[in-house]
Amino acid sequence: MSIPIIRDVLEESNALAERNRAAFDEHGIFVVNVMSSPGAGKTTLLGRTITELQSAGLRCAVIEGDITSTIDSERLAPLGIPIVQANTQPFGGDCHVGSHLVNAALALLPLDNLDYIFIENIGNLVCPAEFDLGEHAKVVVLSLPEGEDKPMKYPLMFRECQMCLINKMDLLPHLDINVPKLHRNLELVNGDLQVLLVSGKTGLGIPVWCEWLESLRTAAQNELHEL
Repeated sequence: MSIPIIRDVLEESNALAERNRAAFDEHGIFVVNVMSSPGAGKTTLLGRTITELQSAGLRCAVIEGDITSTIDSERLAPLGIPIVQANTQPFGGDCHVGSHLVNAALALLPLDNLDYIFIENIGNLVCPAEFDLGEHAKVVVLSLPEGEDKPMKYPLMFRECQMCLINKMDLLPHLDINVPKLHRNLELVNGDLQVLLVSGKTGLGIPVWCEWLESLRTAAQNELHEL
């Protein structure tokens, strides 16, 4: 009798991530995994982002990660988009959204009628960076009040992401933050990381951020057409 062995503790998770990615590509959906510490402003930023994309005729959905609540989903509900809540408490209260939750959410979303899915991961600068969900882009939101040192303290998060959105720039006049030093720390950790200054409250930087998303979505679609 042969006994199957999972050699990599992430083997099953990664296999599901590959299935998610295949489903996204089959339906031409660009998927963005948005991560941050708690309170960095992901939900407000997503609201601004989706409104901007909707104004360009693009169709969005959100997989909303949380441990127990539906608070952020309720905040996004007025956008009139499909939202699936992915709570981890029934699975032990994980501190990140897993590929199995994303896979389960796909059955509840109108995949033929979407251009983007945003995964709002659970607030945490450690665990979410370790897992592949099948997304096309990983983005970290770092709010200005968190200070200049977070890239040095949590380097994996900033190494894994393609974009860092420095959020809450509207608070700059009220904070003792050295923004050039924050930029230097980000570059030390990941020299390829794109960085944008944004404000979910005022809308600063949102059009540029959406242009960046569209450039990646177009590139992903072109790559699929060449296969």
